[in-house]
Amino acid sequence: MKGKTKITIQGYLDKKWKNCFEGMAISYEGNNTILTGNLKDEAHIHGVLNIIRDLNLKLISVNPVE
Repeated sequence: MKGKTKITIQGYLDKKWKNCFEGMAISYEGNNTILTGNLKDEAHIHGVLNIIRDLNLKLISVNPVE
């Protein structure tokens, strides 16, 4: 999956973390944090997912945006 992607994380992640997620926009839906951005390749996706794992955040979903 590459291109515009929406990643949903459980909980509220402060916008100060934006730079850690390689330029992805941070927004909120209810009590969840939404990361949205263009992921250029599989390595880029894995890099973002590794950051989520390293910060011990709960990943809810990863979906392409049409």
